[in-house]
Amino acid sequence: MEVILMESVDNLGEMGATVTVARGFARNYLIPKGLAVLATDGHRKLVAEHMKLSAKRDDLRKAGAEELAAKLGELSCTITVEADEEDKLFGSVSARDIAASLESDHTTIEHQQIVIEDAIKQLGVYSVGVKLHSEVEVTAKVWVVKAE
Repeated sequence: MEVILMESVDNLGEMGATVTVARGFARNYLIPKGLAVLATDGHRKLVAEHMKLSAKRDDLRKAGAEELAAKLGELSCTITVEADEEDKLFGSVSARDIAASLESDHTTIEHQQIVIEDAIKQLGVYSVGVKLHSEVEVTAKVWVVKAE
């Protein structure tokens, strides 16, 4: 059965692509969840309009993210944690901890936007990515220091 994807679906295709899938998969999953529509001429026009609007919204979001990135500049924060004599942490510093520490009066950063490569389990200075948009990322310095 041919369907047009209304959203990007992992291991299937990008938004707007026409793909052939099993009837049951289309009827029971893709169509009810709004991820796809049947591949008809009317739906092709509908998807083309949907993609134009989606591209405009994405451009606006990207412009807003770039403006925010320029305003934020170089972010930094200090997180105080408990550690032993060998500077190993009791636990680890998570994306939620970093997001809470980076939050300022006029900017809210969600923990999903924080990109940590490895868990932070020792004291030190770390560079952490803050993904404001799929194409806009800012680097933040995170200082992990021992509580006195």
